[in-house]
Amino acid sequence: MNRVTQVQNFARAGYLARAIVYFLIGYIALTTGKGSGASDILDRIEALPGGLVILGLTGLGLLGYGIFRLYGAAIDIEGAGTGAKGIVKRLGHVASGLGHLFLSFVAAKLVFGNESSSGGGGEEQAATMVLGFPGGEYVLGFVGLCFLGAGVEQGVKAYTGKFMKLLDADTPGFVEYLGRAGYAARAIVFVVIGYFAVQASMAEQGSQVRGVGGAITALQSTDWLFTLVAIGLLLFGFFSLAMARYRTIRNEDVLERLKSEARKHS
Repeated sequence: MNRVTQVQNFARAGYLARAIVYFLIGYIALTTGKGSGASDILDRIEALPGGLVILGLTGLGLLGYGIFRLYGAAIDIEGAGTGAKGIVKRLGHVASGLGHLFLSFVAAKLVFGNESSSGGGGEEQAATMVLGFPGGEYVLGFVGLCFLGAGVEQGVKAYTGKFMKLLDADTPGFVEYLGRAGYAARAIVFVVIGYFAVQASMAEQGSQVRGVGGAITALQSTDWLFTLVAIGLLLFGFFSLAMARYRTIRNEDVLERLKSEARKHS
């Protein structure tokens, strides 16, 4: 198996796991009227019939996606470049990779240790700890600004549809609409997370921080927006399924680097 195929297989396994998580986040929001974060979803998967098997496979997929993101950032798999904008984008991929590796670790704990992920309140505890350090409010504020920036980036993806460049040319046309809806929903969630983080830094109160589940729940006061975001996140799950099927490396420079690396190790 060549290096290009290996990288793409890691990505496909990861997108499949991401599909399960986002589908359940959207579905649970629609059916219960409450938001759930990724860690909460892992708890729910465990409770399903055959949940430990599904959870184990999901954890492996999350592990694969985390490795894919970190490796992709290292080799610049999307050709972002070494300029300021490219570095920021690649650092975002590193953060995503680390986040998915953490979720993989949580899934492994549930499978082997049969422990609750204790997802609720984790963000508040982490924020409170950060605020306990000198200058912690500035660190938390910076994190909030990063989420606001990520929200803008997700919104740009939803508007431009540039994510389609990452997919095979024979990808069905409706996949673009799934992606646009999903990225738009994620943009709103990230902006809400960023807003609460900035507010928490200004008030120096970690209890004001919200994760994905808290951000979704915060939209309940606007019923139509809550519903649209929940539907968008569910559709992002279906979009991730399409990514698992059609995601490919199309950047010629990246392909050549991977082939060159494979030849060095052969």
